[in-house]
Amino acid sequence: MERPEAAELDETAGQSAPLTTAIGTTQNQVRPNIQPGNSLDHSTDLVVESLVIGEPWTTGLFDCHEQPTNAIMACCCPCVTFGQIAEVLNDGEYSCLRGTFIYALLMPAACTQWFMGSKYRTKLRKKYNLVEAPYTDDISHLCCPCCSLCQEFRELKNRGRNPDLGWNGILAQRQAQKNQGRAPPANQVMSK
Repeated sequence: MERPEAAELDETAGQSAPLTTAIGTTQNQVRPNIQPGNSLDHSTDLVVESLVIGEPWTTGLFDCHEQPTNAIMACCCPCVTFGQIAEVLNDGEYSCLRGTFIYALLMPAACTQWFMGSKYRTKLRKKYNLVEAPYTDDISHLCCPCCSLCQEFRELKNRGRNPDLGWNGILAQRQAQKNQGRAPPANQVMSK
């Protein structure tokens, strides 16, 4: 079978359905406001590219009231909330105490804790393919660090990785769920 030339591809592309331009982008057609009785002229359609940005968060940035205990903890001692989140996102590689200590050291240093918080927010978003909204990760942690930490905490909890339990608690919970469906063997007897 012959390969078509570039000119032939250009001619056939205009006749086919809209093409996606690259991985992660889609094309949406924007049409002018059509009044009843007017005909639609497809030659004047505008094509606008929009990025596929991810799934929505399970809760909003300012939904701190959904878990009041966590909201109070994040306001009074955000370093502990950050430590819990960091432990879970690092799959137990860093303890809660280590994350808490790092965040607490950054707080008095010209309020630079937003930098570390935004890095972990980005890590959480990428792990679950979440949208970077309503603000960028940096702006969220710079302007509203407590709300950002609360939202991240709730997101992990809603996805079955409760930061309150810690990494070892999450592993124990998973093991218990695996063993829940298994019944112990009935009376076993050894014979010669």
